[in-house]
Amino acid sequence: MTNSPKYIPVIGLEIHAELNTRTKMFCACLNDPDETEPNKHICPVCTGQPGALPVMNQKAIESMLKIGTAIGGEIPAVSKFDRKNYFYPDLPKGYQISQYDIPFVFGGLLAGVKITRVHLEEDTGKLTHGANEAGEKITLVDFNRAGVPLMELVTEPCIKSPEKIGEFARELQLLLRYLGVADADIEKGQMRVEVNLSLGTMEDGELKFGTKVEVKNIASFKMAEAAARYEIERQTKVLEEGEKVVQETRGWDDINKQTVSQRIKETSADYRYFPEPDLPPINIAQFDFNRLKEEMPELPWEKRERLQKEFGLNAEQAGLLTLERPIAAFFEEAVSELKTEEVNDQVRAAQLAYNYLTSDFKGLLIQDGISDPHKSKITAENFADLIVLVEKETINSRAAKDVLAKMYENGGDPREIVKSEGLEQISDPQTLAQAVQKVMEENQDAVEKYKGGNDKLLMFFVGKSMAELKGRANPAALQEVIKELLS
Repeated sequence: MTNSPKYIPVIGLEIHAELNTRTKMFCACLNDPDETEPNKHICPVCTGQPGALPVMNQKAIESMLKIGTAIGGEIPAVSKFDRKNYFYPDLPKGYQISQYDIPFVFGGLLAGVKITRVHLEEDTGKLTHGANEAGEKITLVDFNRAGVPLMELVTEPCIKSPEKIGEFARELQLLLRYLGVADADIEKGQMRVEVNLSLGTMEDGELKFGTKVEVKNIASFKMAEAAARYEIERQTKVLEEGEKVVQETRGWDDINKQTVSQRIKETSADYRYFPEPDLPPINIAQFDFNRLKEEMPELPWEKRERLQKEFGLNAEQAGLLTLERPIAAFFEEAVSELKTEEVNDQVRAAQLAYNYLTSDFKGLLIQDGISDPHKSKITAENFADLIVLVEKETINSRAAKDVLAKMYENGGDPREIVKSEGLEQISDPQTLAQAVQKVMEENQDAVEKYKGGNDKLLMFFVGKSMAELKGRANPAALQEVIKELLS
């Protein structure tokens, strides 16, 4: 990518997320993102029939208040809804009930990015383009999504790199899921990212913004990053050729990996905002903030910090656990069990639990399409028992993997499995020496080469000896015996 150092990317984001309320924002129709039958969940309100009046969804507003609290935003004493007027086939009313000058949340901070506002509005319908039996182009509209409560978060134009776009959007997705206010599955259209990007220049020590371009039709975080990279390159080329960047809305063409012009960018004046006459202003004091705060979970950044401090995990490990709440919950339950056991080193035991959970155990879950280890036959208590056997070197790593597989298949106590299968680790020097001597007798050429300076053959003898002992040897003790006998 060509990028002139005199141009500074200035990026802001507009991110929408459908809230997972039971019903739509202003009517009693079901909010069901999995519904496949078109126009099933519709009524006079969400299809904009004359005389139909909206009623506000309390849970959707409470979700907004939780979001505002989590990001440290300012929640006004009074908020209101406004009409945003524009005409499009998926907008049955001819206007959208949204918020203009008094949103539910002003300001805030997330992942180091300053937030301008977070407001609540209703979603539009969905258009499907195709052809009829005669081959004529047609467009069908499904209003199931029309009226679904939709959060919009707008950041300050303070993002300087495409990579930060993905980082911020993923953190917002995680926050929404932790709060339980949205599933925010971007692949299903439940979360949408729009990138506003211009190229600024430094003049007299101050950053002067360039002409802003908005990019829509973004279906993944990686696409958002790619769209920003393309726009930086495109706008740089335009400016360096002495032309002007046009303020417009562009779409992301993922097939050709480029943005394409869609329309000239509207301004707020084009939407002719005015207060929604069918809905009264909202007195925020009427909401039970004590209850809302009690319902707030441990937030992602709080969990990452605690996992590091409490269990000795590094930042990457804590981050990966935080991404998958069921995995993190199982880990904490298992480590709590470990604290009641007599182990040599609690920190090492926790690290072993993390390693076996996120590699071998998770691998078994993925094979069966399971995301929650609690839904398997392995309990946190039995998993902790397995870790104790490994930490105390009662069994080695190879045996632990076999025991874990048997636990996953049938459940049960790992100690009983070890006993019935004869998997206890062999650390006795005399037993190890007998196995090594047999391997040496059967591989005299390798013995001579090792003694001649080929140290790489050490692992050959480890493997052969381990096979002789059916995988039960203590690897560290076995290596010491081999080195001694071959010296």
